[in-house]
Amino acid sequence: MKTSDFHYDLPPELIAQAPLPERSASRLLHVPAADSLADLTVRDLPALLQPGDLLVFNDTRVIPARLFGAKATGGRVEILIERLLAGNEARAQLGVSKPPQLGSRIALDAGGEAEVLEREGEGFWRLRFHVDGALEAWLQRAGQLPLPPYIERRPDAADGERYQTVFARETGAVAAPTAGLHFDQALLAALAARGVECGHVTLHVGAGTFQPVRVEDVHSHRMHSEWINVGAELVAKVRRTRAAGGRVVAVGTTVVRALESAMVDGQLLPFAGDTRIFIFPGYRIRSVDALLTNFHLPESTLLMLVSAFAGKDRVFAAYEHAVREKYRFFSYGDAMLLWPQETPA
Repeated sequence: MKTSDFHYDLPPELIAQAPLPERSASRLLHVPAADSLADLTVRDLPALLQPGDLLVFNDTRVIPARLFGAKATGGRVEILIERLLAGNEARAQLGVSKPPQLGSRIALDAGGEAEVLEREGEGFWRLRFHVDGALEAWLQRAGQLPLPPYIERRPDAADGERYQTVFARETGAVAAPTAGLHFDQALLAALAARGVECGHVTLHVGAGTFQPVRVEDVHSHRMHSEWINVGAELVAKVRRTRAAGGRVVAVGTTVVRALESAMVDGQLLPFAGDTRIFIFPGYRIRSVDALLTNFHLPESTLLMLVSAFAGKDRVFAAYEHAVREKYRFFSYGDAMLLWPQETPA
């Protein structure tokens, strides 16, 4: 299986550069198990679900993780924090013309310095921040929201609210779980009135999510590490849902990755820790019965995961339809609801 097998052509004008005025106004492409595709809106979601179904959200909260500064030589540096560590340290990507020396310091535009401690694998560095107070609290004042690289503008005040889900509560991500951005309080109320339950996992999306797959052989790709928490309360909800005949619907690929990482011998168990799980066609997803997700970049691990769930041919047919019908793509774009492909008895 090749990375290039997951390429598709996307007109640049279909890449959403800003959110719609209302979260739940986005379009929803329904991809059922056997019937034809349907062009709907996210507000139609309650009618597509049944009383007793369980929606699982990722409740991670995005930190203002982008900083700018300069090396002692004057060279400019862009810092994208990937993970907060103890002792005001962080793992980060550095945008520099020439790699910094270990032990050197980067003068931050927002005040203070970042000391370069260690290089950690391809593209990552460990930094110690000499700033006023705890790093997480300082970032809330001094950092910039890290919009994805395909959004070709600087973040504005509106992004501070719209690039967070309405249920974000566990701080630690550097990118939003974008499928959850479509939900507002009115839609959540409509789902509750329908009898649909909600549950939460945490997966702190890291900066590695924007890294391209650099190998042609998919099997050779190594995923970046991300921290997850699948709690006992969510596990109990999943078991109750399944026992009553309900369906588990993942809101986003991050939820699938978290739940699959917590599966042991076919059973979902509580788990907290790091995951590097890489899901691509040939992997059988057992933890969820449906997936609501945005449209993903060509040749990305996210597109591979979606293809593993619903079948590559079906997914690519849906993407061709979405391009033809001018859906909005990527983080601030539209969504699709996928059901697994029916298999012959």
